[in-house]
Amino acid sequence: MDKIVIEGGVPLKGTVRVSGAKNAALPVLAATLLARGIHRLHNIPSLRDVETMKKIMSRLGVGFEQEMDTLVVDSTQVVDHEAPYDLVKTMRASILLLGPLLASYGKARISLPGGCAIGARPINLHLKALAEMGVDMHLDRGYINAQAKFLKGAEIFFDIPTVTGTENIMMAAVLARGTTVLRNAAKEPEIQDLAEYLRKMGALIQGAGTDTIVIEGVPELKAVDHAVIPDRIEAGTFMIAAAMTRGDVRIEKCRPEHMTALLEKVESAGAKLDVGQEFIRVLGPETIQSVDIKTLPYPGFPTDLQAQFMAFMCIAEGWSMIRETIFENRFIHVSELRRMGADIEINSNQALVRGKEALLAAPVMATDLRASASLILAGLVAKGGRTEVHRIYHLDRGYEALEKKFRDLGANIWREKE
Repeated sequence: MDKIVIEGGVPLKGTVRVSGAKNAALPVLAATLLARGIHRLHNIPSLRDVETMKKIMSRLGVGFEQEMDTLVVDSTQVVDHEAPYDLVKTMRASILLLGPLLASYGKARISLPGGCAIGARPINLHLKALAEMGVDMHLDRGYINAQAKFLKGAEIFFDIPTVTGTENIMMAAVLARGTTVLRNAAKEPEIQDLAEYLRKMGALIQGAGTDTIVIEGVPELKAVDHAVIPDRIEAGTFMIAAAMTRGDVRIEKCRPEHMTALLEKVESAGAKLDVGQEFIRVLGPETIQSVDIKTLPYPGFPTDLQAQFMAFMCIAEGWSMIRETIFENRFIHVSELRRMGADIEINSNQALVRGKEALLAAPVMATDLRASASLILAGLVAKGGRTEVHRIYHLDRGYEALEKKFRDLGANIWREKE
């Protein structure tokens, strides 16, 4: 097992390029099951979650080949329809295979994903919607057994916006008979990217990016080329890091229009921003101002940047209030930030952060993907020695070569074996 070691206090300077979005790559990979043929996917990041999805799909009979920066996916010989527990338990997004398997092959056997450190992520909304589309389902020793002679269009209302639920049902509906309408759908850019890919394949989809998506089923789809969008969470992590370290960083190959909520908050904290069509330059402030945030579904402030922004506020001037409205357990990183001297009080879903002049280096333990990033950001500004971040296998699920990118910006950061 690896750990990341950081000697803080160096302002980040230079240029960094953002990788493809994990949360866009995973549904696009699943969608290759909807059309037999050779798919060429660009900008797929090299991440543990992507490798897990490839392993699951390889068991189904899907072939993969890497050509330079292109992942070639061969979905012509799918021979199985089961996603086993030993792989599904490591990544909840594997539930995204349910919709495409049912749409293309009429059956699927998927292990229930299990627990999640940051809170409950129930899939009942997926299952309820599929039942309305004519799917027969029953649970058998922790597996969802699902089958349908054909899927039929339906009016689906999600009780709460669900990203994976919207993606799963959208993929199921593209080959269904008739029209499917998704109401109270999630609006994230990753959903819009999946819709663009499906439209290239021949799907008829309107409204992706709004709360109402209309899908007219078609008889078949074709394999196509596609490049997934840049990772807005990785780009946001670099924005916050640049501001925290009082650095000067140009973030390239990003989509600023996907990050308006964060841009406003980082600017309010005192950073100067130069925003172009595909880049953001961040100049950190001499004095960081405290800013309140409240996580909300897109286009609100993303829950996946809450932990990183909290680390930022730990060295701001004054008090800031951070409200988490998406996941009930997403303050697990607070105890580790406190080990570094942070002054944080928690009351239910609210964290009151009193900024301090500096954080102190300490050994800390990552508890989930975004908590890992927040601890690394804290380490970049910590004084008094080395910060060691343990259990960073979480980090490798969602960030491609993060410590190398920080090192290229001047940070004293490296990876060691435990």
